[in-house]
Amino acid sequence: MNLDQVITLTEQMLKISLIVGAPILLTAFGVGMLVSIFQAATQIQEMTLTFIPKIVATVGALIVFGSWMFVTLMDYFHSIFLSIHTLFR
Repeated sequence: MNLDQVITLTEQMLKISLIVGAPILLTAFGVGMLVSIFQAATQIQEMTLTFIPKIVATVGALIVFGSWMFVTLMDYFHSIFLSIHTLFR
């Protein structure tokens, strides 16, 4: 296994993890921003008001994007396992 293969595998791993994690992170970020704007506009500073909507939105995003995330990760793992024999020659 040479340096080019290691760099390619690392690049693929980072790309897949960014793609798979993005829907959940962006959902939590968007809901957090909306709740923060709402709190700033109404001057309500309740801590549970920030966490409950983010948790609900994150679970909703997992329900919506979960199967796609699973298939994407399985395709990546499948391609890695198929290429193992060529990597260690």
